[in-house]
Amino acid sequence: MRLKRFQHSDSKFHEAFRTFLEQRRQGAQPSVDEVVAQILDAVRRRGGNAVAELTEKFDGVSISPDTLGSDAYDLQELAGECPSDVRSAIDHAAERITAYHQQNRPADGAARQSGDVSLSWRWTPVDTVGVYVPGGRASYPSTVLMNVIPAKEAGVCRVVMTSPPHKGKISPAVAYAAVRAGVDEFYPIGGAQAVGALAFGAGPLKPVVKIVGPGNAYVAAAKRIVFGLVGIDSIAGPSELTVVAGDENQADWTAADLLSQAEHDPMAQSILVTDSEAFADRVEEEIARLLPGLGEGSAAAESLETNGAIVLCERVDVPDIVDLIAPEHVELAISEGAEMATRIKHAGAIFVGPWACEALGDYLTGSNHVLPTSGAARFMSGLSTADFMKRISIQEISRTGFEGIAASAETLANCEGLPAHALSVSVRRGAL
Repeated sequence: MRLKRFQHSDSKFHEAFRTFLEQRRQGAQPSVDEVVAQILDAVRRRGGNAVAELTEKFDGVSISPDTLGSDAYDLQELAGECPSDVRSAIDHAAERITAYHQQNRPADGAARQSGDVSLSWRWTPVDTVGVYVPGGRASYPSTVLMNVIPAKEAGVCRVVMTSPPHKGKISPAVAYAAVRAGVDEFYPIGGAQAVGALAFGAGPLKPVVKIVGPGNAYVAAAKRIVFGLVGIDSIAGPSELTVVAGDENQADWTAADLLSQAEHDPMAQSILVTDSEAFADRVEEEIARLLPGLGEGSAAAESLETNGAIVLCERVDVPDIVDLIAPEHVELAISEGAEMATRIKHAGAIFVGPWACEALGDYLTGSNHVLPTSGAARFMSGLSTADFMKRISIQEISRTGFEGIAASAETLANCEGLPAHALSVSVRRGAL
């Protein structure tokens, strides 16, 4: 298989490469807003009845409009069917994810300013969170852990999970992960109707404050529409991986890493950045050798053909190229990877060294795998405990502190044409 190649030394590299990146990003979110708006309106008006009808229509699953559930989808019973080796792996992952998110929980603090004005801040959790877990191409117990555990570590008291049955079934692994992570409520619903139920409430499902978790174009559109009524994590696009490697690397390892992202979705993107054309050739040969082993249903071949690429450049230019991509994940599988990581500004997560394959970050390192895509790493970060909390600022001002800042505040209020603002200061100044 031949991937698209870009030579950094070409005079039109930046124009051509930007076009390549933007074409995928513009096509990554199909326009389904009109259909989704109708679904959301039905859920808002008719609650559980609409959710039950839409679940039957789109997923072929019969649920009660009064409970939004079914005896066939008891979370505890399904969790008991999870194989022991999978349970052990989920436990291992949960322990590491919990430890990491405990440590990055934001702390309260204070900063005293001159003039006897005391400023402080306090972090408090949101009350309720809805976690959407996809039920399509595969089961995703890791998605459950990565979204539920940070919420619980933040102190969220009610975590609601929705996940649509796939071919009439809920994965026992997903069920066990939900029980292990501490999900408080579960509803076997999906699509835009699940987002609507979480945002507006439906039947026994009371509205949540924030909705997180990935989904298809309908789920993404629904989250975008309800944003403002509730908070959301982000509008996630297809997965992305940039691998920086060269002659010192094993071509089959690099090929496997590129395939690991490509198999997610035909729109996923895998890019190799290398200073060796010979190594690029070997990687392409290994991709061709490994592809048949992924099975006929794999999305990897289409993903690589449509969105895969190789960038040939000098190593000194690698950080600039990575920043141009701003990828969800980047592997620096080269000897100078640790130093190079300090010079990269835009990436969701960086994996340093040839042993640091991105797949480990999906499951076991402990860092969150919910990361910005489609260039959003230029302005946002991956999911963390802080995403389930909000900061309250506290301002304590004494008479002395008031005296030091009141005149300037009154002047600015008058400058902005807000006389009542100025009055609330001046009436106090009269009491000095």
